Amino acid sequence: MLVVQNVNTYIGQKRIITDASFKINPGNIIGLIGPNGAGKTTLMKTILGLTKFNGQILLNQTTVTENQHAALDKVGTLIEHPAIYPFLTGQQNLELYAHDPDDCQSLISKLNMNTYIHDKAKGYSLGMKQKLGIAIALLNKPQLVILDEPMNGLDVEATIIVRRLIHQYAAKGTAFLISSHILSELQKVMNQVILINHGHIIINQPIAEFEQLHHQVYKLHTNNSQLTVDLLKNHHIHYTLDGGIFQVNPKNIFEIQDILSSQHVYLKELTPISSSFEQIVVQLLNQQRGGDHYDD
Repeated sequence: MLVVQNVNTYIGQKRIITDASFKINPGNIIGLIGPNGAGKTTLMKTILGLTKFNGQILLNQTTVTENQHAALDKVGTLIEHPAIYPFLTGQQNLELYAHDPDDCQSLISKLNMNTYIHDKAKGYSLGMKQKLGIAIALLNKPQLVILDEPMNGLDVEATIIVRRLIHQYAAKGTAFLISSHILSELQKVMNQVILINHGHIIINQPIAEFEQLHHQVYKLHTNNSQLTVDLLKNHHIHYTLDGGIFQVNPKNIFEIQDILSSQHVYLKELTPISSSFEQIVVQLLNQQRGGDHYDD
């Protein structure tokens, strides 16, 4: 459905995205995650041909070029803010984009917008505007939907409804690229994760593989924390440290034990523990930055 190959995006002379490559197949739900300023929104805009870039982007085998949007007929988007006209009603906003009145009415019902859909959009709350923007993105049976922070402003009930809709559309072959800072919600829908930082894609894996590779860490407690810090740094072994308790990668366990033993540093505890999805992401970002600790 979507192929991004060696894409570099520029704002002015500054490169924001560096050599991005990934694919999205029909029915895939890709979670695009990363810290503020990582390049998530810029990457989404690049896919839509809204920014200067080089490399290749194919949407359903049609090339996307800057300011040439013929490839985007079957793409629904919600990026940054819902594209709605405040002095039109929600119904009128939808009708501007809808090819099929029945499709329009179906989305109004599914998103529970019946009670206010005939009110002018200028009076909508943030959550009401967000649902309208999501409805616009899902109109006309898109093949690819790009959503930037879709859960922003939604209450619990609306969040569950949107999550269910994403699964329903994906089951029929619609591909999704979704960016969100609410990782716990994103984790409930995505089947693949792309982690981006400073414009570089550092992880691109199916979610099951991601969790299997990164889910477990070891808790390490020694009789000499400061010497342990020095030894791990000297041997370029990544760790996190919180209150005298280290967390280390399982692949380094035997090497760490040998290093500590050679310097007469003794283990008080060495225990496998599981990390939450959020903790894993923080650890990976911290590791890329070359940092030595993070705060929960």
